Amino acid sequence: MRTKLRHMSLVAFGVIAGVLLALNLPAIAQREAKAPLPVEELRQFSEVFAAIKSAYVEPVEDKKLITEAINGMLAGLDPHSSYLDADGFKELTIGTQGEFGGLGIEVGVEDGFVKVVSPIDDTPAFRAGIKAGDIITALDGKTVLGLSLNDAVDHMRGAPNSRIVLTIKREGSDKPLEIGVIREIIKIQVVKSRMEAGDIGYVRLSQFTEKADAGVRGAVKDLKTKAGGPLRALILDLRNDPGGLLDQAIAVSSAFIEQGEIVSTRARHADDSQRWDARGSDILNGAPLVVLINGGSASASEIVAGALQDHRRAVLIGTKSFGKGSVQTVIPLPGGGAMRLTTARYYTPSGRSIQATGIVPDVTVEESRDAPASFGLERESDYNKVLSNSGGTPAQTLPPRTDLPPIAKQIPDKPPEGFPKPDVLKPDETDFQLQQAVVLAEAMVRQKSASVR
Repeated sequence: MRTKLRHMSLVAFGVIAGVLLALNLPAIAQREAKAPLPVEELRQFSEVFAAIKSAYVEPVEDKKLITEAINGMLAGLDPHSSYLDADGFKELTIGTQGEFGGLGIEVGVEDGFVKVVSPIDDTPAFRAGIKAGDIITALDGKTVLGLSLNDAVDHMRGAPNSRIVLTIKREGSDKPLEIGVIREIIKIQVVKSRMEAGDIGYVRLSQFTEKADAGVRGAVKDLKTKAGGPLRALILDLRNDPGGLLDQAIAVSSAFIEQGEIVSTRARHADDSQRWDARGSDILNGAPLVVLINGGSASASEIVAGALQDHRRAVLIGTKSFGKGSVQTVIPLPGGGAMRLTTARYYTPSGRSIQATGIVPDVTVEESRDAPASFGLERESDYNKVLSNSGGTPAQTLPPRTDLPPIAKQIPDKPPEGFPKPDVLKPDETDFQLQQAVVLAEAMVRQKSASVR
């Protein structure tokens, strides 16, 4: 009998866990058992362990040495494999439930510093002005160098109403920023919606938690009620959405795609690879769909964007996505901890691997006119030890889109001179990408109306 352990498939940054799948660890162990043990390397490890125990300047517990060795072994593989102690494993699952204590930011790590992948809407970090791409160099005046990502996250979390000061390195700024943030109990409202002119709906999905699919479907239902009937078009905003649960990415895609593949994963061994197909019906009944993406759209966001683009169900507008196309498997370990191990790459329905490449929008529109200075940590491909892009269909071989309205070629790729700087509190006046998404959606409505006459 084959014994299967349940694990969590992780397709996001930071501390968000994923959907439960099946991983046959005994079978994997049997595959590797045929290979000879690295005797010399194991002897070297034993000698280092013994030397530290006997000669290090201070006594060190065996558990700490083994834990650090495991952590180093995993961290040396790629940016997303890591060891989680019991507390870290517990924290990993909190974000999937849409409620936790802290600041409200999704984070990753690079070169010892903490990188903000995305602030979560309507949280202390969001209101304090923390931005995607910010590099956190210190917490309460103490450097984050030497801290694991889990330790940094633990420090940022704390009692509600307590204050923490983040030292930030930001694009376009030649000196560090110190931003004070008051901690709160974070209850994430992952979906926001409103009606644009002409019965065009707008839905913003900020994170793929357990509530993502239900939230999107509920928002579309409410918008239809406000419109007094079917929506003429929908804009789905996935900008700065760092991802989350794989099953939610599949479910959200299935809300607009009636049949066919949504995403597949290819692991080291063929029998560990999987494929997921659409399992629903189009809640828009074929109405035009525009999807907004940018460099902060990662992982589960890229699964949805890639599926909708490959099926020609939506037109993507914005800038190239982050490029995290790998799946992390969270495997429980004895003692209450776990390891987060990269086990597969994921592929769009046409066979594209997004890993370190990202999704290129059909219509490119920059957020602002002037390209900000870069600290070199923009996308997955900028990380050290990044997993390569391999095994997929080259994007250049995909047939060009012939279904775009003519106005798509006329949409400017950046705001005009004098356009106001982006302000999250004034989206209608300052969000140039959204403005162009509305223009595109209106043109798609006219094109669809003309085609059915």
